[in-house]
Amino acid sequence: MTTAREVFTAVLFLTGAGFCLLGALGLLRFPDTASRLHAAAKAQTLGLLLILVGAAVQMPPRHTPVLLLVALFQLLTAPITSQIIGRTAYRTHGLDREALLRDELADRLAREGTPLHEHDRPDRDEDSER
Repeated sequence: MTTAREVFTAVLFLTGAGFCLLGALGLLRFPDTASRLHAAAKAQTLGLLLILVGAAVQMPPRHTPVLLLVALFQLLTAPITSQIIGRTAYRTHGLDREALLRDELADRLAREGTPLHEHDRPDRDEDSER
């Protein structure tokens, strides 16, 4: 029984480490911010979750709540951080908008009156600057 558990844990650890490695390579190799965000958020999160499951298999059951908290924290913070970085890249022109299939944020920002480009800003008259 312990041999099967150790093999299962080894497979989870190696698979999780592989996903983390692929996520790190994606951060280095992918050309734009959007694809780098996918590498960071998806591969790293899956890799960490697999490693945590492998650790939970080997640890006594009293340590499982701590591992669940780490997994929950990762699942909650990774998407939020990715969205903040993505929006910042979008607004600072760090994202190639031509590569997007749908650009829903541009429509929303236009409705809110927040321009995306410098030339989209309304011209200021001299009276408003004084």
